[in-house]
Amino acid sequence: MAGDTAAVRDIHAKAETLIEALPYFQRYAGCSFVVKYGGNAMGDERAAREFAEDVVLLKAVGINPVVVHGGGPQIGAMLEKLGVETTFVDGLRVTDKQTADVAEMVLSGAINKAIVGSIARAGGRAIGISGKDGGLVTARKLARTVKDPGSNIEKALDLGFVGEPAKVDKTVLETATAAGMIPVVAPIGVGEDGHTYNINADTMAGALAAALGAARLLLLTDVTGVLDKQGNLLTDLTPAGIARLRDDGTISGGMIPKLETCVNAVEAGCEAAVVLDGRVPHAMLLEFFTARGAGTLVSAG
Repeated sequence: MAGDTAAVRDIHAKAETLIEALPYFQRYAGCSFVVKYGGNAMGDERAAREFAEDVVLLKAVGINPVVVHGGGPQIGAMLEKLGVETTFVDGLRVTDKQTADVAEMVLSGAINKAIVGSIARAGGRAIGISGKDGGLVTARKLARTVKDPGSNIEKALDLGFVGEPAKVDKTVLETATAAGMIPVVAPIGVGEDGHTYNINADTMAGALAAALGAARLLLLTDVTGVLDKQGNLLTDLTPAGIARLRDDGTISGGMIPKLETCVNAVEAGCEAAVVLDGRVPHAMLLEFFTARGAGTLVSAG
């Protein structure tokens, strides 16, 4: 009897979870979600399977997910395997023609198709593309500057074939979505000069979210989210609040460019962006379909 009672309680708990999620299903039906996928979750078999299941569930309840993936560690491993020397300037990889070719091979090939396969095994229909396909992303060479430590003068930093989105044509995404497919996008674009450019996956995801007017941009990371100086999770931020936290040193390091991506996206038409710990099982579902949420939400305010 005790076992039966526990089973009934479990069934009731599942039913209550579905009831709690119902308003969110209704709110987001027909909306686009852009999910940047990478980090440790990408190299873990269980986490990869759960991610695919979550994406398929989003599609099943009427949401239109678009996945953008990274692959920095995999590119580094392939360059080492091929004996291609890698140069870094100010912590950033210089991408020459050979490195760009390897990056495209890894991102548009092995990684992209592995994610497509995972989604298929979870019961979804995915299509793997890059920013080059269907004119999705026209890139431009990324312009960066650094200060000379001696003279304190800004000088241009040439990173080679590293780019950023200059223009997005969302037609291919909308066509795939309307056909019931989940686009999986490798962060590669082609410039008007005909060259292929490697694009930061966060930046690529933000540009696509803005172009689609997405309800959510989701950046899966290897940290809990944005934390205050006491280590507590900050659940809601605005561009003005982010600027204050950056000025007082609360936000630093790699979190700065992620939040810049979030701010750019929400200011360009995305409803809100979320920085979320991709290591947590089914973190996306907890964020989207429960009142508690699970990460740091960035909105226009």
